[in-house]
Amino acid sequence: QVQLVESGGGLVQAGGSLRLSCAASGRTFSSYTMGWFRQGPGKEREFVAAMRWSGGSTYYADSVKGRFTISRDNAKNTVYLQMNSLKPEDTAVYYCAAGNRWFWTPSKTEYDYWGQGTQVTVSS
Repeated sequence: QVQLVESGGGLVQAGGSLRLSCAASGRTFSSYTMGWFRQGPGKEREFVAAMRWSGGSTYYADSVKGRFTISRDNAKNTVYLQMNSLKPEDTAVYYCAAGNRWFWTPSKTEYDYWGQGTQVTVSS
């Protein structure tokens, strides 16, 4: 079965960096769109970044553009989210998601598989 396992979360000071990893298994993801979402305390789950596993363009929420970078390593079947210049408002549980879609989308309903999430806490 499909598994997405996130890692790399933690506690960091404002201005710091973290890299999240999402190890994907259970099928070939070459036709999938991969996304990162986050859910802060008392908030809805929101889109952060997405890319097609096959490569090409990347997409970001306005709130993280210029600070976060999504990428993937085919050999390791892993998707990454590099987060720089972190702010306290980036504090959330971060989720990796995979959708069998030929198009990218910020809509969480278009993603078929989800990881368990990893906590990111940014202190001021």
